[in-house]
Amino acid sequence: MPTAPEVATHVPAAGPAHPAVGAATALLDGYSPGDRFLATPTRTLLAHGVEREVPHGTGPLPQRVAAALDAARAAGHRAPVVIGATPFDHAAPAALVVAESVRSAPPLTADPLIALPAEAPAATDWQIRPHPAPEVYGAGVAAAVERMWRGEFSKVVLARTLELTAPAPLDIPAMLQRLARRDPSGYTFALPTAPGRTLLGASPELLVSRRGPRVVANPLAGSAQRSPDLAEDVRRAAALLRSAKDLHEHAVVVDAVREALAPYCTALEVPEGPTLVRTATMWHLSTTVHGTLAARDASALELACALHPTPAVCGTPTDTAREVIGATEPFDRGFFTGMIGWGDAHGDGEWVVTIRCAEAAERSLRLYAGAGVVAASDPAAETAETAAKFRTFLHAVGAEL
Repeated sequence: MPTAPEVATHVPAAGPAHPAVGAATALLDGYSPGDRFLATPTRTLLAHGVEREVPHGTGPLPQRVAAALDAARAAGHRAPVVIGATPFDHAAPAALVVAESVRSAPPLTADPLIALPAEAPAATDWQIRPHPAPEVYGAGVAAAVERMWRGEFSKVVLARTLELTAPAPLDIPAMLQRLARRDPSGYTFALPTAPGRTLLGASPELLVSRRGPRVVANPLAGSAQRSPDLAEDVRRAAALLRSAKDLHEHAVVVDAVREALAPYCTALEVPEGPTLVRTATMWHLSTTVHGTLAARDASALELACALHPTPAVCGTPTDTAREVIGATEPFDRGFFTGMIGWGDAHGDGEWVVTIRCAEAAERSLRLYAGAGVVAASDPAAETAETAAKFRTFLHAVGAEL
């Protein structure tokens, strides 16, 4: 196994032109439960230990994070980095820490060893319980569509869960390996959220990143399930680019991102129309927004908090969508559709929308998947979309719906 890099004195903006073979996969191989692992298209991070936790409180989260980073520097930490997860509900406690040490490497896609296949999951007698049942979820979608036709709101994102129970303790490092090696170009993470609990997944969606004055956001909205047949897969991708329903859903999200970032930026570049991005299981409509900060005092986390929740994970108007979510979903989202990421004392960082994820305990997993519901939505189609999104994680554990 390659030797992991030394403790970083900073989080690098990008890898060298010719990164060492095995540098990124060494961090993936070095992960153990309790560590904090995050791989993005620009870097791979493995954090050990807790220098200090970001306290829960009534003050704005970016201020509490900045105070924790300042305190760490005052205590002698040369380049403190905060890493972790925040929940969907801004008022709920986050799981953010300033790590004792952070090892860094180039992105997984720069490491040829990431192409080596992960070990297949062991045969497991999983007990799977949907919550709510698919027909109940579909009824919730139908009720939301009826309210939209009455003009009460424009969009809501409704989620459902799968609760998986295993007869033996889970092998979380092996799950992380399979997630990372299946979609190495995405955002793969494993982060402790409470004693004995780990949030892990492979999200395709960057909420916002900041490097100096440069800001990037990449909202995704509008999805189609991929096909193993190449011709059918291409047909589905082309149909998604022409879908009036999905193009409208996507435009609502892009407009919200533009409106949220505009007060912070002197310039914003927003493409006229979306392109496509793909994961192993889904096609998504994608727009990459570039901006230049008006002032350097707005951290990546402050920008992320201004954006979150976008209509891609909540709906619009936001307050009404939250009310519909609370009345329809029979569970607490927790960290699902929150944010995961990292930030440094200079304000740079990357924050990612927490989707395609699960919360793991010793012998159980709770998987989450949501779909954007608009007036043109079909309950059966939205139920099928959530089932397709579950497959990212089901594949990682060797389970089938």
